[in-house]
Amino acid sequence: MNNEQEELTPYVNSEGEGRAQGMFGTARRATAFYRNQMTNELNDKMQSFIARQEMVFLSTANAHGECDCSYRAGTAGFVKVLNAKMLAYPEYRGNGVMASVGNILENPKIGLLFIDFLQSTVGLHVNGQARVMTNEEVVAMPEIPQALVDASHMKGGQHPECWVMVEVDEAYIHCSKHVPLMKKVEKELHWGTDDEWHKGGDFFQVQSNQSDAISSEE
Repeated sequence: MNNEQEELTPYVNSEGEGRAQGMFGTARRATAFYRNQMTNELNDKMQSFIARQEMVFLSTANAHGECDCSYRAGTAGFVKVLNAKMLAYPEYRGNGVMASVGNILENPKIGLLFIDFLQSTVGLHVNGQARVMTNEEVVAMPEIPQALVDASHMKGGQHPECWVMVEVDEAYIHCSKHVPLMKKVEKELHWGTDDEWHKGGDFFQVQSNQSDAISSEE
């Protein structure tokens, strides 16, 4: 550990972040990153990047700070960029838990990570404030893009349960150095299915193990 106490940068996101930079002697390096790579809105390159992506990782936390990390996927551009400060993505029923939406109802802070595994291997972080909107509220928004209206309607037997609107606080690059380059292979996708086989079923055998435990107790 480097105990050199570098001067804390005014760009630091949190007290803890600043303390860590001081402890490990990275404040100067961090300051350069803040100044050169962080922005409080999505520039044209970032907007185009998001429009090409078919997946995103997202993080939320409830009112107690208990975190949840999840994954969303769709056709390219399923995350809609409304303008430089706002984007939206649909929430479907899934397993019915609605963990991410539930967290947002308690705590609007959200982090999104887009990674281009197929071409550049570059990632894009987008952090901001989220709010949940119904399909009806989305369609009633003034100057709503037609693509968002279309996406709110029934598709593949389902329509979004709701939408998450994200007001951008900050956006910045994720280094491509250790991101693997992947190749997309054909896989039949079953959008909206409730078929356990297509969903992966009890892959980790949690249900099976619990059933065995109950049987042994009887």
